[in-house]
Amino acid sequence: MENKMFCYQCQETAGGKGCKLVGVCGKKPEVAAMQDLLIYVTKGLSSVTTQLRKEGLEICKCVNHLITQNLFTTITNANFDKNSIINRIKETLSVKEKLLEKVNDKSILPEIALWNGDENDFAKKAETVGVLATEDEDIRSLRELITYGLKGLAAYSKHANALLEDNEEIDAFIQDALAKISDDTLTVQDLIELTLKTGENGVSGMALLDTANTKTYGNPEITTVNIGVGKNPGILISGHDLKDLEMLLEQTQGTGIDVYTHSEMLPAHYYPLLKKYPNLVGNYGNAWWKQKEEFEKFNGPILMTTNCIVPPADSYKDRLWTTGATGYEGCGHIDGEYGQIKDFSPIIEQAKTCPPPTEIETGSITGGFAHKQVFALADKVVEAVKNGAIRKFVVMGGCDGRMKSREYYTKFAESLPKDVIILTAGCAKYKYNKLDLGDIGGIPRCLDAGQCNDSYSLALIALKLKEVFELNDINDLPIVFNIAWYEQKAVIVLLALLYLGVKNIHLGPTLPAFLSPNVAKVLVENFGIAGIGTVEEDIDLFFN
Repeated sequence: MENKMFCYQCQETAGGKGCKLVGVCGKKPEVAAMQDLLIYVTKGLSSVTTQLRKEGLEICKCVNHLITQNLFTTITNANFDKNSIINRIKETLSVKEKLLEKVNDKSILPEIALWNGDENDFAKKAETVGVLATEDEDIRSLRELITYGLKGLAAYSKHANALLEDNEEIDAFIQDALAKISDDTLTVQDLIELTLKTGENGVSGMALLDTANTKTYGNPEITTVNIGVGKNPGILISGHDLKDLEMLLEQTQGTGIDVYTHSEMLPAHYYPLLKKYPNLVGNYGNAWWKQKEEFEKFNGPILMTTNCIVPPADSYKDRLWTTGATGYEGCGHIDGEYGQIKDFSPIIEQAKTCPPPTEIETGSITGGFAHKQVFALADKVVEAVKNGAIRKFVVMGGCDGRMKSREYYTKFAESLPKDVIILTAGCAKYKYNKLDLGDIGGIPRCLDAGQCNDSYSLALIALKLKEVFELNDINDLPIVFNIAWYEQKAVIVLLALLYLGVKNIHLGPTLPAFLSPNVAKVLVENFGIAGIGTVEEDIDLFFN
């Protein structure tokens, strides 16, 4: 079966159905094809590693890291560089061939584990292995739901790996799941069970990263972050990788270069160990989708450590750098393996030649309400709930995006009753984190736990409240879930919440295009998943 580009892994997919000519994200068909092939050969490698584990062999961390990095490379807005993806395909095939020699009985392996073409075969093979290669709509829907969950899980695992924290059970699960979704004998029910198992491992993956972050940098604490600018030249760092930020801060000490965070890197300011660096001076800009305008005005170099890259304008393309899983053709790339010190000197030298950032706003943002900090406020929070000062919490974590319909979340936050508190994580907060929402008895009405992976903190806070109020069911808490989603890390957060038993989650601004009607029906009937309505309808639904 031959098919042209087809991608529907993000919320902004064309027409709410799928990108067929070019990605809304800017991904070209030839890049999409190589990403499809990278997923295919990664499934093949995973089939081999899974079989070797069954035979009692250990898989080295380098192979586990290769697989998670491959998945991360295909996340929306991470890598637009066709050649770097081709190199990953070649490396994956080479590693797989070496491991194949260790398999006792190759005859039991599926075809996907045995394919080994050269670069001349890549384009033709890619035409046959994309999303639409699975013809049954429901099987395809579940396979993709699991795949996107695994991509999100791989992203969180990769960040933990960068801090030298690994979990063999998570890696083994990722690889086993990749092998299983390639198995045509699995039924819809089998895949539904695997979906929930993916959510279970999502909880473990977020816990792994939480442990890695807090063990390395300390527990986040309430912090006020400057959003203005200084007079020194600056480097802007975006994405999610705290280790990259730490290395950059170390290397810029005494250079006269200030470092600013952008978008999902904002929560770095909440960690005690990172706050000690005097040249970590503030946060510049907003969510990822505004970067063309904001990167232009920053004037200095920008380092993208993970997604989300918007194809850069020529005016600042020479100032955009990538590292890790990210890539963009024509932009500089900083290499570095796990545990190695990356050399950011080319970026630092470029920064010295640039003028300081142009100021685009002034003021500050307060955050740092991860689970440890909120637990410290638990008595105050519980008392406010008991005396009626706090009526409900609304979880509004997730992603931001450029669609006009996302203005819903700003209006929703503005329209909330004054006795309701927002719990948030991820870049969705940029729709409302600069509003003057006030406080309830000294407790801010918008509690920012951090990055999208810090949704784990929101789950722990909910579980802690369940314990404090001595409830049997997490759904009996005065908490509603109104979550914005955009890409695959939001998918693993959703699956993790479903595994934890959370029901009646509202997703917006639209439901995922990769949910077939039958799969969507299962989620609605078993978990109460729903879309959003108007602000007025949803305020009435949640609070009246």
